[in-house]
Amino acid sequence: MFDWNDLKAFLAVARGGSTLSAARALGVNQTTVARRIEGLEAALSLKLFERGQTGSRLTQAGRDLVEEAERVERAAERFANRAAGHQRGMAGSIRVTATEIMANHVLMPGVAAFRQKHPEVNVHLIVTDRALDVEAGEADIAIRTGLALPASDLIARKLGDHDFALYCSRDYAARRGTPTPETLSDHDLIGGDMEMADGPGMAWMFSLAGGKAPVTRSNTMSNLLHALKAGLGVAPMACEAADADRNLIRCSGIIEEARPSSWILTRRELKDAPRVRAFLDFIVPYLQAQSRLQIERGRQMQAQASAANDLSGTDEAGAASS
Repeated sequence: MFDWNDLKAFLAVARGGSTLSAARALGVNQTTVARRIEGLEAALSLKLFERGQTGSRLTQAGRDLVEEAERVERAAERFANRAAGHQRGMAGSIRVTATEIMANHVLMPGVAAFRQKHPEVNVHLIVTDRALDVEAGEADIAIRTGLALPASDLIARKLGDHDFALYCSRDYAARRGTPTPETLSDHDLIGGDMEMADGPGMAWMFSLAGGKAPVTRSNTMSNLLHALKAGLGVAPMACEAADADRNLIRCSGIIEEARPSSWILTRRELKDAPRVRAFLDFIVPYLQAQSRLQIERGRQMQAQASAANDLSGTDEAGAASS
């Protein structure tokens, strides 16, 4: 019977195309890799690779078994992750997943502050807009944003609510005029793709625009923010992210139908692990305070922008009358 190391060698050769490449990836010598492949083929009574001067090429049987081997690989990783999660010592690492917007705008400084207080804890940030399976062990802690949390056995603590409004760039407004909810059908709309298709405010915007097709789509909130800054069109965006950018202007009031909330989640068996508990106790109030601070800064910037626009309008009116 083969063991997991045989499958690791099989996958490494399949991915690298040679036993030499696999040996480098696995940190072993080439002879060890070749011996494991031979042992696996003997155990299965199957030829998995065609060997040649240019490397190793998968046979039909080998190609058919790669997907199954990758399933075993993922199961082994989940097993190791769950086992690591049962460690109760303070020293060690925790894996935290968050979206790019959350990680870059808010979470990263918080992690730095936490590490100053707890240098013995390593925080591995997994930045993705894909919802990793925390229950299966893909991450220890997740920060999620949405209109509602799906049912699960995870422990959740609410971080706060988020306002959304329509935005465009100042360059776009100068070229096309400032959009309003009533004139959306006359403007270029930026839609969402994949997980972002049902993002906050998207359905509301396209409904007001009479079902008009988007000129482009973004599949992450960060990409949507950059599309707005590039002047591609109009889109709903979190006020705490957009109001902090002087190149963006708000084109609507708060979208009442789009007020998602953020939560921080972890597994029940992890919530009392010392390093997880220390991280949660530090980062929850930190993120809550940062959210309030960003909202207040955004309001101040919007007020300043409105005052500047009013002053500009007054100057123009004075110049016209003279």
